[in-house]
Amino acid sequence: MSTDDPESEPVKTICPYCGVGCGIQVKQGDEPGDVQFMPWGDAPVNEGRICIKGGAATEVVNHKDRLTEPLIKEDGEFREASWEEAYELIVDELERIRDEYSADALGFYGCSKAMNEENYLLQKLARRLGTNNVDNCTRMCHASTVWALRTSLGAGAMTNSMADLREEADLFWIQGANPGEQHPIANSQYFRQAVLDGATVIQVDPHANKTTRSFDIDDTDRHQHLQLKPGTDIPLLNVVIKTILEKHDEDPEAGWIDEEFIEARTEGFEHLKETLEDFDKEAAAEECGLSLEEIELAAEKYAEADNAAIFTGMGMSQHACGVDNVQNEINLALLTGNVGRAGTGVNPLRGQNNVQGTCDVGAMPNVLPGYQLVDDDEARESVEEVWGFEVPDEPGLTNVELSHEFGDSVKGLYVMGENPVMSEPDANRVAERIQELEFVVVQDIFPTETSQYADVILPATTWAERGGTVTNTDRRVQLMRGVEKVHENTKHDLEILTEIGTRLFDSGFDFDGPEAVFEELREVCPIYHGMTYELLGEEGLHWPCYEPGDEGDPFLYEDEFDTENGLGRIIGVTHQPPKETPDDEYPLILTTARLEEHYNTGTMSRRSPTLNRQTPENFVDVHPNDAERYGIEDGQEIVLKSRRGEITVEAQVTEDITEGSVWTTPHFAASSANKLTNDVLDERAKIPEYKAAAAEIEVGIEPADDAPADD
Repeated sequence: MSTDDPESEPVKTICPYCGVGCGIQVKQGDEPGDVQFMPWGDAPVNEGRICIKGGAATEVVNHKDRLTEPLIKEDGEFREASWEEAYELIVDELERIRDEYSADALGFYGCSKAMNEENYLLQKLARRLGTNNVDNCTRMCHASTVWALRTSLGAGAMTNSMADLREEADLFWIQGANPGEQHPIANSQYFRQAVLDGATVIQVDPHANKTTRSFDIDDTDRHQHLQLKPGTDIPLLNVVIKTILEKHDEDPEAGWIDEEFIEARTEGFEHLKETLEDFDKEAAAEECGLSLEEIELAAEKYAEADNAAIFTGMGMSQHACGVDNVQNEINLALLTGNVGRAGTGVNPLRGQNNVQGTCDVGAMPNVLPGYQLVDDDEARESVEEVWGFEVPDEPGLTNVELSHEFGDSVKGLYVMGENPVMSEPDANRVAERIQELEFVVVQDIFPTETSQYADVILPATTWAERGGTVTNTDRRVQLMRGVEKVHENTKHDLEILTEIGTRLFDSGFDFDGPEAVFEELREVCPIYHGMTYELLGEEGLHWPCYEPGDEGDPFLYEDEFDTENGLGRIIGVTHQPPKETPDDEYPLILTTARLEEHYNTGTMSRRSPTLNRQTPENFVDVHPNDAERYGIEDGQEIVLKSRRGEITVEAQVTEDITEGSVWTTPHFAASSANKLTNDVLDERAKIPEYKAAAAEIEVGIEPADDAPADD
């Protein structure tokens, strides 16, 4: 395709923002670098509809801030360099750090906006160097979900497809997820449409939002919002489960639990009953800030639905008890037999366009491609046979653990398309620690808050300029296709990684394009083995796809679970309060989430004129009673503080948030929520507790002694 051909055909590709996997088209415009958005009317996931982010996605492709030349830091300043010079320095430093310390002195951050093939090569490069220290942003969003689903059901992904959920679900239980804001097309085209057609929705979230409002449908009472206090998801679900158990004891014929399913397909039911034997529902409801009656009503609606589907999000996963939060959702689904059929299951809504695929291909410290554990000798040896080298047999460090070790055991860092200085909790400390590293490579499309600390910056191409595969939230692997490069001296992530790998090693990295990489990926990733670029076509395929000709499974576990004994695991869990709770010094609880108009650290979205016009600055939601107590007026600038830092933001006085809580976002560099968030981790999944931290407001006046009663 020629850049000066105004008649060039549009190219079908996938939106680069959230995990829904919407199809769009891009077209080379009349001028070099002019890449235009066009709808793809019969795209398989979104059928031509697109949200505000997708429609604005091409605005950043030729943005003036694009990195266009390799940069090397000398005497604290960046200068332009040749690719040859940059490659030589990177190879020399990676080898030096490995030889001087060990391979585990290196860390690698994969990118959930890069293709499967690129992330596959990055994790292979890390392991070829001799370390499992490779991770991606799933650690910050759904690591606990993946852990719970993988250990209790078999696979760390949505159990069902969006299509079967729209067609067959009678009830949607949406907990800690905000699809109206974060997955707008899934919400409007699948979930809301199902409610319009008669389904019921139970939303569990401390913050009222666009999802809440999207289900306020005239002449229906099929939407219930349980606006609980942050960090009380386990007590709420335990009230629901105990209510269902009590009903079954009173009236076994009511069918609130599925005894046959429990007996034939699960283990651990007795443990769940024992855990809840002395559970006090009244006290738990009070702890949640809700009436017992409204939680019991939600339990009744879920239990009486023919097909009930749970949707889970970062409001559940981003806690120090994130694994237990999701496990309790699994308990609810297994207890009622709502798994293994169309319109049911436990379904994490993945945040980035390829966070699912980045995990699938092994860019995590504890698994190889296809979620094969690195400490599973048989699985590891099967991969080694294809790769031709030995893989370390112990899990490496997660990205947060890596950042904790910067300058200590970790000396060098390779960052592909991520921005940890802004995305990780307690971000001020991350910025301090990254300066202790001996060598940092950042590979990206724009300067970021992280790249200022790099020794080498490599200019990559954008999503619109290259091809490969990505995997959406319901396990659909799809092809992305690109137009010509906008800037001549930028390189595709795949080109960069194959060059560095080839310079480091004699073999294993000499690929002539993404399809060749995908062919090797198929050999070591059983759930992708039956896929080829030709078979993916324009529709894509859902994994698992074990053999060529398999159409993939729209829903999982119809006959058995993918666990060692084929049974789904029920495990009773008890409440764990957030690691940091309100006190006299910090009397509020801070929780965070994304906006529809912006994305993560804003590297792309804050450079979009369309998106910036919608929400140009950060803000904090404050309940009217708290506002009165502090003397805050709507629109007033305040300082929001935690034990880790402070930000200055505009207060929005609203009942969207519960009293005693405040809500803000991570998208804006100067006032990012992650300057305040807590970096304590879930012990198993190692995910940080973004969703609950003690906070205080400073407005220059003393708060009133007595808070008004909540109406």
